[in-house]
Amino acid sequence: MPELPEVQALVTDLRGRLVGRQVDRLDVVSFAVLKTFDPPVSQLHDQSVLDVRRHGKFLDLAIGDLHLVMHLARAGWVRWREAAPKPAGRPGKTALAARLVLDDGSGFDVTEAGTKKSLAIYVIRDPSEVPGIARLGPDPLDESFTEERFAEILAGSGRSQIKGVLRNQSLIAGIGNAYSDEILHVARMSPYKPAAMGSDDVARLYEALQTTLREALERADGLAASELKAEKKSGLRVHGRTGEACPVCGDTIRQVTFADTNFQYCPTCQTGGKPLADRVLSRLLK
Repeated sequence: MPELPEVQALVTDLRGRLVGRQVDRLDVVSFAVLKTFDPPVSQLHDQSVLDVRRHGKFLDLAIGDLHLVMHLARAGWVRWREAAPKPAGRPGKTALAARLVLDDGSGFDVTEAGTKKSLAIYVIRDPSEVPGIARLGPDPLDESFTEERFAEILAGSGRSQIKGVLRNQSLIAGIGNAYSDEILHVARMSPYKPAAMGSDDVARLYEALQTTLREALERADGLAASELKAEKKSGLRVHGRTGEACPVCGDTIRQVTFADTNFQYCPTCQTGGKPLADRVLSRLLK
């Protein structure tokens, strides 16, 4: 899933390609992804792209008086096209969800892999009309997101597990499963630790959050959209690396599975050497 660093890199890449260009049309191939009907997508025709922005993990293209907002969800992506595209395929026959075409035939495809479809596209007059944007918490890279503000969020979350708090978009915008794993590993903190913690732990976690996200942004800076997925994967220390050696201590990276997702951690670095209970594994061993 693209998270704050990748979405910000997409913003930078698309801004350089799109601003000042004129939109010919938006082809919606998978109609389930379009969450709005007024204004119609046809109103994007002949409008100029004014800016490309980010709200948490949402992409926001300001086109004339409208906004084309996209949430790429777990398996969505943006693929730039230099040449005029072939006619769009029928819904359900391709990973193509939508296609933005500029007046010279170039543009980008919005694709979604896998069978679980949750990508969302909105054509709206104001980004705040998107429910997910309206309830976003503060951006962790904004100047106003100080250690004191972070401490207030954690204290207000009480005994909620810190892993879930970091991923809660209503509390902190832009962090998902992968970077919450990375932040907690850098902070040497258990994913199950209660959010309300002492000031020393808050300071350590805040520093880990800032360092992890800003380093990821630096690695992604200047990369084209086609390069971002590989860059994200190569830069991760524990997420998605179950069974590999921890790059800090050499212990084996473990995994906990729940619902339809999982997370990774290092027992030595984060849980005092004790493996966390994995409900799926426990059921298999019964």
